Amino acid sequence: MAERERQLNAIERRLEKFASSKAGAWYFVNVAMRIDQVLLSATGGRVSSAPGQTICLLETVGAKSGQVRQTPLLYIPDAERVVLIGSKGGAPRHPAWVHNIRANPRVKLLAPKRTGEYMAREAEGAERARLWRKAVDYYAGYETYQQRTGARRIPVVVLERT
Repeated sequence: MAERERQLNAIERRLEKFASSKAGAWYFVNVAMRIDQVLLSATGGRVSSAPGQTICLLETVGAKSGQVRQTPLLYIPDAERVVLIGSKGGAPRHPAWVHNIRANPRVKLLAPKRTGEYMAREAEGAERARLWRKAVDYYAGYETYQQRTGARRIPVVVLERT
């Protein structure tokens, strides 16, 4: 991996190492997400279980159910846009929110200074490559997750304000 632009302190390095492990990925996908749904909703997106990280609450409409779903996710700011990575901790299948945005790309986001309605789309080509590098610089665990997925290519999703 190339030299990182984002510099982490010792605590952030330890947390990143834990989060990219199988146990850490399981914890964030299965436990922290449930906690963050409550914390983010109650604090207007200001407090999550991952202090110092950019965590948002993504609201989608279920592809099959039509019900509103809320998913806490790490996000990467890209100018006025928001970038989400569909890693699911390196699981072999895409996360449900990816299927939801493919069926219903109009989403809502709750995050400091970014709350609002957005249109979601998957990045491709050179744009995807640039955003993937930016995401891996922000959180190196994405590279580990990609190796863990097998043949599944992790989606890079761009949200643009409507």
